[in-house]
Amino acid sequence: MASRGGFMVTGTNGADYEHREKIAIQYQLSALNKSRLKYCVFFHHVLFLVMVAKLSADILDKLDIFILEIEELQIPQPLWWEYIWCISLLLSFIGLAALKRNNIKQLRRYMYGIAILGFGPLLYCLIYYCGDVWRYLTKDEDEDSSEIDIELWQGYPYGLLWYAFVFLASQVHFFQLYFSFNLLKAWRARGALRKSD
Repeated sequence: MASRGGFMVTGTNGADYEHREKIAIQYQLSALNKSRLKYCVFFHHVLFLVMVAKLSADILDKLDIFILEIEELQIPQPLWWEYIWCISLLLSFIGLAALKRNNIKQLRRYMYGIAILGFGPLLYCLIYYCGDVWRYLTKDEDEDSSEIDIELWQGYPYGLLWYAFVFLASQVHFFQLYFSFNLLKAWRARGALRKSD
């Protein structure tokens, strides 16, 4: 106000009111972590589309739809963990609803769901393909991959492709849990400040 030529108290330039314009740290952290968690949810959706592309041959077979181009890819049959991991996408809607309402209880459910339906199937995948990946990584350069009993898809070791997916998905899930935990701390701090007022 003083800078616009209005009334000004003698001995001040109006800068003494700057402290009122500061945003409390818990609100800054909440806004920052909400934004980051939304990016993680977006990447979760991208990975879901990759998984659906992999499962498309099996889904189309169950619907009795025949598409020659997809059948020619000879995509290996899916395992149950792939479908269970796909269910983890539904958790993103719980997480986004929690962000909209700053709901601690829903955010906790989201975190537990990601730990169980996100990390659980990925851990199973790591264990299931561990033998194939180990055989592929320790084989001699002279040996042919077909002689060693390694499952290949389009000339690439199938287990190693899954390990790449697990690496990306576990990073996304880790950051989802990390930003959710930071949000819980910020929201609890805000609640504690309200109670003390």
